[in-house]
Amino acid sequence: MLLTSLDPRINRLQVPADWPNSAVKKQLDQWATYEVFTQKRENTPYAYVGPVHAPDLEVAFVFAKEQYSRRAACFGLWVVKTQDIQHTPYVDDNESVFNLLNIPAPATASEQSEAFEIFMLKKRGKAHTHAGTVLASGYQNALAQAKQQFGEQIPCVNIWVAPAAKILKSSEEDKDWWLTLNEKKYREPVAYKVLDKINAFKNRTTNTP
Repeated sequence: MLLTSLDPRINRLQVPADWPNSAVKKQLDQWATYEVFTQKRENTPYAYVGPVHAPDLEVAFVFAKEQYSRRAACFGLWVVKTQDIQHTPYVDDNESVFNLLNIPAPATASEQSEAFEIFMLKKRGKAHTHAGTVLASGYQNALAQAKQQFGEQIPCVNIWVAPAAKILKSSEEDKDWWLTLNEKKYREPVAYKVLDKINAFKNRTTNTP
């Protein structure tokens, strides 16, 4: 006996009526999620733009490029698997999460240290933004290093920590991906110089006797 629904998509799946007790769900039968960060202008921090679903990191990078940088200004792209990010609890706006967490004192860098990227959320409803890189022996130590380096920045309502080695990053050579060909400048709003045309129209109407 099959599960019936008003949704025809459920009916097409032919799900047993006693699901989920009828069978054990297979492992890894769905794509993982990856988080995407973009750099909208040169020499500005990377900011979080959203997730993608993909079978691996390389394909996630391709999906992220197509989804988040085709129609928006972009100078760089970072992609990391969701499970490789650890985060703090959220606090209220105008507070610092660093002050509310029991973060141990940062240990000195050792041979086992690796680079971690720190992303900070300054206000709810905004996007996590890359604050900087720390060298640490693990996530907790990275958080301690982040408090030492960025703890004075208020407000900070949430922090994401990710190993730099787990992030797939575009390189300097990849920046030409986002260049607009001369024959396709019409795709960029700035090419229309709308404000110049408006000002010229205003000048004509103002000077008309």
